Amino acid sequence: QVQLVESGGGLVQAGGSLRLSCAASGRTFSRYGMGWFRQAPGKEREFVGLVSWSGGTTVYADSVKGRFTISRDNAKNTVYLQMRTLKPEDTAVYYCAATPLGAGSTRGQSYDYWGQGTQVTVSS
Repeated sequence: QVQLVESGGGLVQAGGSLRLSCAASGRTFSRYGMGWFRQAPGKEREFVGLVSWSGGTTVYADSVKGRFTISRDNAKNTVYLQMRTLKPEDTAVYYCAATPLGAGSTRGQSYDYWGQGTQVTVSS
C-alpha cells in the first residue's frame, strides 16, 4: 500500500517556476515507478512525465519537454516535479501516481496509487 500526498501548487505568472513534491508512505516506495499527470478543466487527464524506480530513467510529454524535470529521493520517499517557463496552458490539477512497473508508464491505467492532486494556475 502506498499513500501519496502532493504539495507545492499555487498561482504563478507565465514564465515563472514551481516545484511540486509528492510524499509517499510505505516501505516499498523505491520499487515503484512514479508518474505525474495533470487534468485541466473540461479536459482529459494527460501524462506529464515519469521517473523509474532508481531515478535513472525519465520520460516527458512533448508539451513539457525541456521545461519540466522529474526527480526522486528514495531516502526521503519523495518525488519532485520542477516546472520552469510555465505557460497558461500548464494550468491544471497535478497528480502524482505510483505503479508497480519499476520503469514507470505513460498510461494512467498502469498506476495503482494516486495522490489527491494539487492545483497549478499560470496567469498570463
